[in-house]
Amino acid sequence: MKLLILGGTRFLGRAMVEIARQQKHQVTLFNRGQTNPHLFPDVEKLHGDRDGDLAALQGRRWDAVIDTSGYFPRVVQQSAGLLAGAVDHYTFISSLSVYADFSQPAMDESAPLGKLHDETVEEITGETYGPLKALCEKAVQQAMPRRALIVRPGLIVGPHDPTDRFTYWPHRVAQGGEVLAPGKPSSPVQFIDVRDLAGWTIRMIETKQTGTYNATGPERPLPMEQLLKTCQQVSGSDAAFTWVGEEFLLENNVSPWVEITLWMPASDPSTAGFHSFDCNKAVAAGLAFRPLADTVRDTLEWHETRPEDHEWRAGLKPAREARLLQAWKRRAK
Repeated sequence: MKLLILGGTRFLGRAMVEIARQQKHQVTLFNRGQTNPHLFPDVEKLHGDRDGDLAALQGRRWDAVIDTSGYFPRVVQQSAGLLAGAVDHYTFISSLSVYADFSQPAMDESAPLGKLHDETVEEITGETYGPLKALCEKAVQQAMPRRALIVRPGLIVGPHDPTDRFTYWPHRVAQGGEVLAPGKPSSPVQFIDVRDLAGWTIRMIETKQTGTYNATGPERPLPMEQLLKTCQQVSGSDAAFTWVGEEFLLENNVSPWVEITLWMPASDPSTAGFHSFDCNKAVAAGLAFRPLADTVRDTLEWHETRPEDHEWRAGLKPAREARLLQAWKRRAK
C-alpha cells in the first residue's frame, strides 16, 4: 500500500510510520521538515505547508492518507480537497474532545458535538480545540464522502509522548518515597498506548474501513490505584501513596489534568464522563490493548534516554508536592 502521512515525525505520526514500515507499506511524509527532521532518512519526504503550500502533493497518487496534524477546518479542507482525487481513503485523527457535554458518562460516537459561535476562529484554547476538531471532521467527510475514517482518541501515552501527562506517573512512582495520589483510589482513568492506536489505525486502513470511532482504553475499567500500583511493581520502587482529598486539592488551587495528571475531580459534574467513553465500536473492529505493565515499562525506559534537565510540561513539581503533603497532614490532625 502506498501511504501518505501528513506529519509523521512526532509521537502518533511517528508510531504510524514505524508500524506502516513494519507492514512493508510504502510511506511518504508531507510536513514542513522542522520537527525531528533526522527521523526516517530512507523514507520519501515532501516538504511544504498545509496552509497554502501543497505544491509538493500535486500530480501524485497514493492508496490512502493519514492526517495526524489537522486542527483548523479551513486548512484541513485544503488537503482533503486536493487529495480527494489522489487517494482512495482518508484517515483523520480527531479527538474525544469533540463532544459537547462531558457530564454524560459512557458517550459513544452518536453523542452531540461541540459547536462554535464563530466557526472561522483559528485560535486553539480549551474551549475551541474540540469544536474545531469536529469541524475538521466535517471538512474531511464532505471532501471524501464514504471514503473517510475518523478516529477520536483520548489521552495517547507511551514512548515519545511530548505532553508528560502519563509519563509523570511512572517517573514519579519510580523515584519512590511518599507520593501524592489525587482523590479516590477507585477513580477510573482512560488512555491508549500510542502503538496500540497506530497499529489498529493501520489495520483499519488496510481493509478500507470508514466511519467514526472512539479510540481509547483500556478495554475494562482501570482505577487510578491500579495504575499507580502497576507503576510501583514495574519500577520496584518503595513508593507509598498518600491519597489526598480533591476538596483540599481544589482549595489549594491544584490544577486538574495538568498539575496532577489524569485527575478530574469527581465533584465536578461537568466532567463526569471524562474517563468513561464508550469504545465498544472500535473494540469490535479489532482495537486491542497491550498489558499496562508493558506501557509503563517502555515509557520509563524511553524517559531514561531524555536529558537529566528535562523540563516537565505536566505534573507536580517536587517542592509543590512536598508542601501539599505537609499541609494535608496538618489538616488531618
